[in-house]
Amino acid sequence: MGGGLLLNCDIGESYGAWTMGLDAEVMPYIDCANIACGFHAGDPSVMRKTVALALSHNVTVGAHPAYPDLVGFGRRSMACSAQEIQDLLHYQIGALDGVCRAQGGRVSYVKPHGAMYNDMMANPAQLRAVAEGIARYDPQLPLMLLSMRNNSAAQAIADEFGITLWFEAFADRAYDSVGRLVSRTLPGAVHHDPALIVGQALTLSRGQALIASDGSELLLKVDTLCVHGDNASSIAAVQRIREALSKTSGS
Repeated sequence: MGGGLLLNCDIGESYGAWTMGLDAEVMPYIDCANIACGFHAGDPSVMRKTVALALSHNVTVGAHPAYPDLVGFGRRSMACSAQEIQDLLHYQIGALDGVCRAQGGRVSYVKPHGAMYNDMMANPAQLRAVAEGIARYDPQLPLMLLSMRNNSAAQAIADEFGITLWFEAFADRAYDSVGRLVSRTLPGAVHHDPALIVGQALTLSRGQALIASDGSELLLKVDTLCVHGDNASSIAAVQRIREALSKTSGS
């Protein structure tokens, strides 16, 4: 990874005749594209088009694998064994990697989607399964996961399998004292004020502490910032974040 905070975005989530997100509008402002691999969203044609768009903007391509749950958009947990988790990962990473190779690119990291991501963060056994699955496919692929107050357990698992972790944070979400995202069912969980979103992005980029939901200071190790690109206001916020980060880095 280069210096400074990388912006990543979940992308390529259209499916067939159904269009989701504003991929072409957000791509110029991000560094890393987490591209859906067909299990929660995306299809071979969408994957091809999204990879082409990313490569044309020199954006790093990451696999965004999920549970096989198109109807639920991958946001519902599924009871999977460790081996099943690895099979799901290999199927999806391999598919996107094939699409990339056909265009002269490659998959460069992995970020699980939705319920798979949340389950991985809540269950050390599942995180081990994900880490082992990535290591078996290609130990050079970093795993993107949620940065928390204490990342030592996740780091120990990554070290066991010899993979790199990229810690991510969110500019538009509130955090609890442990470093988990506040549930969307609670008031204030999602920030809508663009100034607040940009301000939180800058706080994270400077390595400064956020204020958690209980009022405590929360210091997070952050390699990459997740931004959303699913509506016009999100695009404006992403553009402002990119401009603000560029000014602080002097680039």
